[in-house]
Amino acid sequence: MRLRNAAAAAFGALTLVLTIPTSAVAATGEFTYVYSGLDGSPQVGVLDDPPSGECITLPEVADPGSSSPAHSPRNRTTSTATVFTDPDCEGDHFTLRPIVGRGSERLKLRSVVFS
Repeated sequence: MRLRNAAAAAFGALTLVLTIPTSAVAATGEFTYVYSGLDGSPQVGVLDDPPSGECITLPEVADPGSSSPAHSPRNRTTSTATVFTDPDCEGDHFTLRPIVGRGSERLKLRSVVFS
């Protein structure tokens, strides 16, 4: 009888733990970059509170065959941002410090990951 009660209690505790929502890990703040719009004019892209630990390919410059890379990134998030020259966080990379990290027009990027 005690074994059955202990098993039921353990199952109930496990069920409770699995149903408690966990907070998503995110970089708090704003990451901005400049890209060329369809008419060639500069546009500003923004990632607000981006998720940490997952690669984000910038949608406006995802296809190297049909767009120029973005440039001039500004990392105003609480996490380190690593920018990549190619989609899917591949190619050459550069790290931008939290809050104050920034790059010039010469820093080209197509994807980013936050730590």
